[in-house]
Amino acid sequence: MILSFDFGTSRIGIAVGQAVTCTATPLKPVLAKEGTPDWNLIAALIDEWQPKSLVVGLPLNMDGSLCEMSYRARKFGNRLQARFHLPVYLVDERLTSHEAKGIHLSKGGKADFKENSVDGLAAQLILESWFRESVHRPCQDKLEGFTEIS
Repeated sequence: MILSFDFGTSRIGIAVGQAVTCTATPLKPVLAKEGTPDWNLIAALIDEWQPKSLVVGLPLNMDGSLCEMSYRARKFGNRLQARFHLPVYLVDERLTSHEAKGIHLSKGGKADFKENSVDGLAAQLILESWFRESVHRPCQDKLEGFTEIS
């Protein structure tokens, strides 16, 4: 199992997935205050799912350059790694929130995204894209060779 996170300053989307099927399922987002989550809730999720690795979406500008949220997401990833002693990987998450909103709306969802969070769906898209990144190896072997926070 692998947990992924769509970092945000007020909500952090979470998804759980497995390398065998290369699929993920969104979980309920965790509320955050200025990007700081209730670490006890994160710990409970890690205890429940027993992930081997964690994936954090790295928001980038469209030209691939870093932005303020990139640094905040990386800091969140560093804190995950320090607290839970699991490998943390960063993955480019450009347009995942936009894609998640489109999927939500296409299924008849309402456009009030504060009330109808798509953060878990964005975390699902982040993890599934991470599974697909290395197209030349079996999915089960994809935990190697990605950007790991150190």
